[in-house]
Amino acid sequence: MSVRCLICLSFLWIGRTCAETNLIQLAPAFVTASRSTSAQVSPSAAVVDWWQRRLSEPAFTIDEALRSVPGIFVQNSFNQAQDQRVSIRGFGTRAAFGVREIKLLVDGLPESSPDGQTQLDNLDLSSASSIEVLRGPASALYGNASGGVINITTDEPDARPFLETRLTGGSWGFQRRQLKAGGAIGRSAFHVSGSWTSLNGYRRHSESKNWFLGGKIRHFINEHSSLTTLFNQAHTPWSQDAGGLTRAEVDGDRRQARARNVALNAGEEVTQGKLGFVYRNSITDEHELTLTQYSLFRDFANKLPILPAAGDGIVQFDRLGVGGGVKHVWDLPANQLVAGVDVEFQTDNRQRYANVAGTRGLLGLDQNESVRSVGPFVRNEFRVNERLWLVGGLRYDNLSFEAEDHFLTDGDDSGSRPLDQFSWSGGLQYQARTNLAFFANIGTAFQTPTTTEFASPTGGGGFNAALRPQSAISYEVGLRAQLARQLTGEVTLFLMQIDDELIPFTSATGRDFFRNAGRSERKGIELSLDLNLTSGWYWQASWSAIHAEYRDYVTTGGTFSGNREPGIPAHQLFTELGWHGQSGWFGRLDLQHVDQFDLNDANTAKNDAYTLMNLRLGYSTELGRGALTPFVALNNLLNQRYNGQTRLNAFGGRYFEPSPELAATGGITWLMEF
Repeated sequence: MSVRCLICLSFLWIGRTCAETNLIQLAPAFVTASRSTSAQVSPSAAVVDWWQRRLSEPAFTIDEALRSVPGIFVQNSFNQAQDQRVSIRGFGTRAAFGVREIKLLVDGLPESSPDGQTQLDNLDLSSASSIEVLRGPASALYGNASGGVINITTDEPDARPFLETRLTGGSWGFQRRQLKAGGAIGRSAFHVSGSWTSLNGYRRHSESKNWFLGGKIRHFINEHSSLTTLFNQAHTPWSQDAGGLTRAEVDGDRRQARARNVALNAGEEVTQGKLGFVYRNSITDEHELTLTQYSLFRDFANKLPILPAAGDGIVQFDRLGVGGGVKHVWDLPANQLVAGVDVEFQTDNRQRYANVAGTRGLLGLDQNESVRSVGPFVRNEFRVNERLWLVGGLRYDNLSFEAEDHFLTDGDDSGSRPLDQFSWSGGLQYQARTNLAFFANIGTAFQTPTTTEFASPTGGGGFNAALRPQSAISYEVGLRAQLARQLTGEVTLFLMQIDDELIPFTSATGRDFFRNAGRSERKGIELSLDLNLTSGWYWQASWSAIHAEYRDYVTTGGTFSGNREPGIPAHQLFTELGWHGQSGWFGRLDLQHVDQFDLNDANTAKNDAYTLMNLRLGYSTELGRGALTPFVALNNLLNQRYNGQTRLNAFGGRYFEPSPELAATGGITWLMEF
């Protein structure tokens, strides 16, 4: 039976079930990431109540929180020098490092830089309370790099004083010490968090250390307005990079590091800090004004496994960034209008040197790179009647990339790349019955190359003049239904067409560069089910299927039109059974299956399918004026040998980064309230 037949039968069955059963009304889908306060109509969205789960998780990597969300794929080999690779419906799959094509927000401020790159170095998951995921293009809301949106909300300041400490340890030398505190002074409330983390690593040459300090201070100016101050700083003195392996090397010793990575001491050192402000004023019942402003710095040094004869293997830059925005919400009984503008600027002082046995050699590049971005936007949500909502959005982004070359021995490569783009979206939601709602959305997204991706394969500074931004249009339809009193479900079908897709390739030197594909197409289905059982038991499941292929992609190295896009598994399945007993015991058992996927544009190399099973057990008990919560987390109970992260189009077949087999983590949290 074809996938289309299964989809049609699923819709018919759900519709019939809803029509024959007297069920309670669906709760409205409020998603703040849509930049609206009502958000009845938004792209496919999921909300993870992370505060309910984090006590039984190491809270170390973002895949812990996102593995249950359909349409999202997180690769993680515990290589902290590369970060986890997050993709939504294929957007972000090809990130050489960090997160690409996805907008990441924390408490309303962007973690993504103006050029579209996102790092996870200063992300504190132990203080995150909820995580929203918008699946599909959202450039009409956020501009560049908005193939999807991840919006993280951290713990709110509370007037009640508290002190929390947590100790965690586990396999492969994992250790973490955390301390949180909060309370109120006058009309201000605060929440601060600090942590120190170290990891020896599953593979050789993968040691990492990190410390973090961050917090939130909210001052209530009056009953209508408040000012929130957000700050954080993270320091990673060194994260080693074990590198990619060939299949033969993985089969021989999966815990080994690539010899060249060890010889050239591959890895990175990062220090990053951010200070931001969010001012909100409910001027009247109908009008709300929000002003944001942030400043950041990032000092980065990276040693790549590139021999001096092949190129410059040591990269360092000092980044300064500043940004902010204005948003006004006009809320009427049947209409909500949101309008505003985002402004961002970053400047990098970048150098590249030869990597001589892990030490800095001759200078090969010295330039200042700057990116400026201005994006006014408008979004309107209109309630036609009790059953039908309509929404539309429009945004214009104007970006400017500039390079000032200071290394003139090979000529002056200074230059600029002005880029601009209109993005739009539209959608509707129809409440067919109290327990059944249909929705449809259409939207566009665009992605500029980052300053790193703009590098020219021919060498030198400046920008690759042949590289173009990619653009996409997405169509989706779906339904949300209350299938039984305790069972809810959602089904979404989507189609995306992408022009000038940005594709990475590794040159013979070992350095990653980018080029454009002509046209690509992705289509798929996403399904999620949530069932609340009796006595504190629950069950949830999600399934994603996607077919992604190049429609027009011709290079000097071959013609790839008709091939599958690498890095995108055709199927993913997640299911979880959990409970929370009245006695204080809680636990979860989950299973995740990831289908086989291609690793290069030619479709001649593949990553094997794998199935992971994870167990979480914990116990919470009152102890005096506080609470004590020990937990144990067992990952990969099936002891699968799998590659949790891959390097696409890697030179020499070095595609694979093996992940740990069975691993255990345990910890204890002590919370004292005063």
